[in-house]
Amino acid sequence: MLFTALLLICLGRQLVASDASNHRFGEGDIVPFYADRVGPFSNPRETYAYYDLPYCPPDIVKEEKLSLGEMLNGDRLVSTPYKFEFLVDKAYEVLCNTTLSKTDVSKFRNAIEKDYYMQLYFDDLPVWAFIGRMQKNYTNEGIKSIYVLSTHFDFEVFYNKDRVVEVNLRTDYDSLAYVTEDKEVDVAFTYSLSWKMTQQPFDKRMEKYVGYLILPHHLSVHHNSIAFSSVTLVILVILLLTFYALVLRKDISKYSHDVEETQVAENHEETGWKNIHGDVFRFPKHKSLFAAALGSGTHLLVLIVSILVLGLLGFFPPYVRGVFWNALVIVYTITFVISGYSSVSFYSQLEGTNWMKNVLLTGGLFFVPLFLTFGFLNSIANFYGTTAALPLRGMVILTVLCVFLASPLLLLGGIIGKNRASDFQAPCRTAKCPKEVPQLRWYRGVLPQMALAGILPFSVIYIQLYYIFATVWGHRLYTIYGILCVVFILLLIMTALVSVALTYFQLAVEDHEWWWRSFFCGGSTGLFIYGYCIYYYFYRSDMTGFMQTSFFFGYMACVSYGVFLVLGSVGFRASLLFVRYLYAAIKCD
Repeated sequence: MLFTALLLICLGRQLVASDASNHRFGEGDIVPFYADRVGPFSNPRETYAYYDLPYCPPDIVKEEKLSLGEMLNGDRLVSTPYKFEFLVDKAYEVLCNTTLSKTDVSKFRNAIEKDYYMQLYFDDLPVWAFIGRMQKNYTNEGIKSIYVLSTHFDFEVFYNKDRVVEVNLRTDYDSLAYVTEDKEVDVAFTYSLSWKMTQQPFDKRMEKYVGYLILPHHLSVHHNSIAFSSVTLVILVILLLTFYALVLRKDISKYSHDVEETQVAENHEETGWKNIHGDVFRFPKHKSLFAAALGSGTHLLVLIVSILVLGLLGFFPPYVRGVFWNALVIVYTITFVISGYSSVSFYSQLEGTNWMKNVLLTGGLFFVPLFLTFGFLNSIANFYGTTAALPLRGMVILTVLCVFLASPLLLLGGIIGKNRASDFQAPCRTAKCPKEVPQLRWYRGVLPQMALAGILPFSVIYIQLYYIFATVWGHRLYTIYGILCVVFILLLIMTALVSVALTYFQLAVEDHEWWWRSFFCGGSTGLFIYGYCIYYYFYRSDMTGFMQTSFFFGYMACVSYGVFLVLGSVGFRASLLFVRYLYAAIKCD
């Protein structure tokens, strides 16, 4: 299964990857050049087609065939009238002479006011340029700003033998058009091209885009973050080991003898966690939903681990279009078998009978909210006319993957889980009549415990969240997957330890309803992440507008919900192992 996923990802990558076999040119050969999109710099997801602005189009605009990942990323590659010939210099080549109408002038002025940039691809190397700039007007008090449109682009290309290695794009401040007033403007769009030799090898041409990410001061931030998280984790482990040695170990030794002999010898009633040995393994309420949440969390955990492993293996080089999204969709689809198996096998252990209903619940628990969010946001993107709206072809591909791959794999996992399910291993027999949970203080409620449980795990990932957000919702690149893997492992360990500690304190006050509580406490970090989203939007970003805001909070709600399921499943499984160990160490009927 994993080999199949890797094969599909590799095939998708080859469609857009830069390698030595398809990027060789002879003198005078046409170098491929495409325009991708334009959009406001502060709103990365609000991007529009290149020719939504009245630039010079070729006689026939050709659209490149895109992969699913490129469509999900908002790429829309189209041909341009630029003509770049390998090793042929050009000086002030005219693209077109045109007269901008009042509507065209208004479009450019609006784009300049919103700080629009354009994204282009020169032999699969990305280049960017701003549409124009605003200038303060000190001569006319009635007009505060002057809007200047860039009309000349200077391309500087570095080559090594027969391959393009680097491209720089600059605008010429002497070739400008003023679009401040609503009147027709005569414009000549021009460009220049110069070729320079370099010794940099072709296979390292992407290092330019990530070099600034591994500067010493950037790495020191990541290293300090890991050091802080590691110290916090060590302190927590020391505290738990001390508690185990001074308290828990003594209780286990005390209760390791036969129950009746102990009571006769000490002549007192059992108290604390020992008193609920007949209820601690009583199955939770809504066990089908619980098993579905556990299965969905395990599914997403495998997805995250798979993506991190692929990142470590170098499958996501910077600016290779669509590879990350292709991998995400393929791995998510294939690993549906994990969710079906995990959910139904555990549901069967809980003596559930309607396993088919459990399969459907598992498949929809995360996918349905994600699908509804995607449908709503895609409708908004269509309304705004942005490239973030998935084309019909992309919708068809996703539907085929869902119907003919994800659903059968989910059902297959459920069938395997049902046939391979074993009995639930409980070291203590469950009593027929459940004990009443005693009245507890307010701070032992679900919400206060969730708030307490999420603080330490969130502190582990706080620094990395900024870089991840700046990559997904900004223009940064995140390529240090090794550090991200270390932080993720620390997050899992911290979540497990905190869940175990809170589960023990819950059992110590004779509250045996720990199943859902351990899941909620483990997953509470997802709520902290969504709280950080609010902080990031208002204080760390410049995003504006209804579309960008809805995209940010809508998709981050899905991500936070997914993290809740992942860490909830980790917290419960850690608590289950602890509870089994705790009650297996004593003798109880």
